[in-house]
Formats: sequence, structure tokens, C-alpha cells
Amino acid sequence: MSNLNTFIRIPKERIGVLIGPDGKVKLDIEERLQVKLDIESGSGGVQIILAEGTTDPSLLLRAKDVVMAIGRGFTPDRAFRLIRNEDTVFDLIDLRLIFGRSESDIRRVKSRIIGMNGKTRKTIEELTEADMVIYGHTVGSIGTFEEVNAARNAVQMIIQGSEHHTVYNYLQRKRRELKKQKLELWEKPEEK
Repeated sequence: MSNLNTFIRIPKERIGVLIGPDGKVKLDIEERLQVKLDIESGSGGVQIILAEGTTDPSLLLRAKDVVMAIGRGFTPDRAFRLIRNEDTVFDLIDLRLIFGRSESDIRRVKSRIIGMNGKTRKTIEELTEADMVIYGHTVGSIGTFEEVNAARNAVQMIIQGSEHHTVYNYLQRKRRELKKQKLELWEKPEEK
């Protein structure tokens, strides 16, 4: 039986980050997720192969998310959040799917998402607790499903032209809801 595998392409300038100093990042991914990475430096292609004897196909998908996150601008340490915590997910918004090839629209929206001196991106990160990177024509985020969903909604509001204060109000409301949900998980049920 052949090993399960998948193929993705990342920007060539991110291949060095994926490999890491002395191959350490690549090796960490391979060891932690029981995969083999076959990297084509010239094209940016990465073949991810599930290691022999590994029976958990979800490791292949997790490795694909880690490689894609690094390829879309996350540092290896931030991308490894996907390995350290099973409840963590990776989300990617491709602005080309929204604006086509209109570079001016993509540049304008990226500027709004980043904000003056990175303020908007930082605020979204702080209020959602998701890590976020704007790279090329994509907006990526890493966090729990709820964190990433809130960040995605905030980005979509900005794309649709909402004012920043409206987005911040939404995020503050969402943050209160998430904190309340977390507290309810820890509260003991009342005894009668």
C-alpha cells in the first residue's frame, strides 16, 4: 500500500524559512507529525508524505496546515501552535478570490486590515487572541475555531467597507461572549 501524501506550493522566498537553520524546522515538522517533507526549492513545491507505519491521516492534514502557515508568512514558532494544541486551526483568506486580479483593490484592503503602523492587525490579534499575518494576497490566522472565526469576521467586515470602530466594537462584544463561555465551562453546577 502506498503512503498517503499531499502536495502544496508555497512562495519560493519562504522555502528557507520552512527548512530552517541546519534543516531544524523541517526536521521538527517531520518528527512531531510523523511525515516526510520533500521540498522542491526551485518551484516552491512541497510533497508531504505520511511516514511508514503511521495510521493517523489527520497528521498529514496538520502538517499541510503547518507548511501552508509558514508559506503564508507565519514564523515557525507561531505555526507550531498548530502542533502544540489540537484545538488550534489555520484559516486563510485569499483576497484574489474576492477582488480578482485587481492589485489596487488588494493593496487598499490590505492597508485597511493592517492599519496605521499595524494598529488594526494588532487590535484584531489582541481582541481575538488569534495570530494573524497579512502576506502577499492572503490574510492568515491561527487560533481556536472561535478565535479564528472572530478574526475572519472582522477581516470580512473591513473588506466590505465597515469603519474600524464598528469592527472594534464587534470584536469587543465577541471577546466578552468568548470569555463568558470559558467561565461557564469552569463553573460548577448548582447543587439542590
